[in-house]
Amino acid sequence: MRASLLLSGLAIVWSGPALAQAGRLVAADPVANTPAGTQAWKVRYLTTDDRGHQREVSGMVVAPREAVPARPRPVIAWAHGTWGTATSCAPSLSPRFFELTPAIAAVQQGYVVVAPDYPGLGSAGPHPYLVGTATGRSVLDAVRAARNIPGAAAGKRFAVWGESQGGHAALWTGQLAGVDGAGLQLVGVAAGAPPTNLAANFRQASDANARAFLTALATDSWSRYYGVPLRIGARRTPWIIQRMARNCVTVDSTPRLGTLLGILALRQDLRRVDLATTPPWASYVRANSLTPLQRAPVLIAQTRADPLVAPAVTRTFARRLCANRVRVRWIDLPGKDHATTARQSAAATIQWISDRFAGTRAPSDCGRI
Repeated sequence: MRASLLLSGLAIVWSGPALAQAGRLVAADPVANTPAGTQAWKVRYLTTDDRGHQREVSGMVVAPREAVPARPRPVIAWAHGTWGTATSCAPSLSPRFFELTPAIAAVQQGYVVVAPDYPGLGSAGPHPYLVGTATGRSVLDAVRAARNIPGAAAGKRFAVWGESQGGHAALWTGQLAGVDGAGLQLVGVAAGAPPTNLAANFRQASDANARAFLTALATDSWSRYYGVPLRIGARRTPWIIQRMARNCVTVDSTPRLGTLLGILALRQDLRRVDLATTPPWASYVRANSLTPLQRAPVLIAQTRADPLVAPAVTRTFARRLCANRVRVRWIDLPGKDHATTARQSAAATIQWISDRFAGTRAPSDCGRI
């Protein structure tokens, strides 16, 4: 890490009535310490959620630390995996942001990386966890906002790459690009271990602890976001869920004893609960599951025994994409890890993205998925 070359010592700030437009950049504060060869800005911008509400979102924009090129730079929108649902769980607030964002490696190849936190992480209001339209729009609007940072020189052509929750967001971004992506050009969608059919994902996760924690994050978020009572499980269950939802997900660390005890209690309380058949949760499960409406080519990476996102569910979705004539690249990874899917497949994914920007025909593994 070393100090980046700042084009200006001042933050780029806009204010006033003109902020009513989604994708409008509110502020871009230069980041003092960035990886060698890069420069970065902590940004705030506007988006519109699935209920038509204007939201301010935070995030990061990272670009090569060199002179502005004659042509705009290609953009990779990085959609992060689950860091939690509390406001403090924004990736841009973490001192490990650069370390834990696999897409940063692409900056050395001339890309601008745009990494939104999603609404409610690092900004006011409830976080719409696994709410497809809200997170997908926040990704599209982050790309728009980055184009207003002169030093970044971000172009309109972009690929989106996400992992886990971010894989869901990336696929939703691709699904929305034709309607909400005016002024942008999507060249490809890359998703690592993406939740797709949420009903099947909740049911088929092989790790019971992870399944309980996922249920806690989803129901706490949906209760606050959609404004419905958190009534589920036993009398104690809402209290346990709310306590657990205050925690951020910490990579490569051991959960605290209180968290482990909470997960064990939730496993007991929720053993007969199926969100896909329990109102009001069932309606949110249906509304935020994906349909194979992509038009851009898709890359999906998945470990063979992922304990949280069942590979069989992901394969079923990939086959539906294939049936819809989408060219799908499938990366089959060994092992049973979930959280390092993007890191394991990073080199292949960045090469696949580079080929999409180069205009070469996307490969298809549809005959073997």
